[in-house]
Amino acid sequence: MAIQRTFSIIKPDGTKRNLTGAVNAVIEAAGLRIVAQKRILMTRAQAETFYAVHAARPFFGELCEFMTSGPVVVQVLEAENAIAKYREVMGATNPANAADGTIRKLFALSVGENTVHGSDAPETAAIEIAQFFAGNEIVG
Repeated sequence: MAIQRTFSIIKPDGTKRNLTGAVNAVIEAAGLRIVAQKRILMTRAQAETFYAVHAARPFFGELCEFMTSGPVVVQVLEAENAIAKYREVMGATNPANAADGTIRKLFALSVGENTVHGSDAPETAAIEIAQFFAGNEIVG
């Protein structure tokens, strides 16, 4: 299988608790390479663009507010079958349902403050990566 890239965010609940290194350790132990990473303060416009698929949902405003409430760490991860691999490493959205050893089981506070985001498909990964990284920022 070919090497694939996926997009990851360590959300404000994770950065606030200084978990970037711990989350990265889980990512790397799973065989995913971090080929781009930066800590940013997401703007409201960036959050609204990123979560546009949820714009009509009742939680959209609260989600955008949360994602702009503190720094996030945006990342590009690389591995064979990276998207599926990272989704497995993240664990279920609800940390109560997440498997032992997954990022959300280890670190998430709730369904809303679930520490990480990961792309769900190659098409969304490409869009999400391009929103936050220029090509020369991704160095594998």
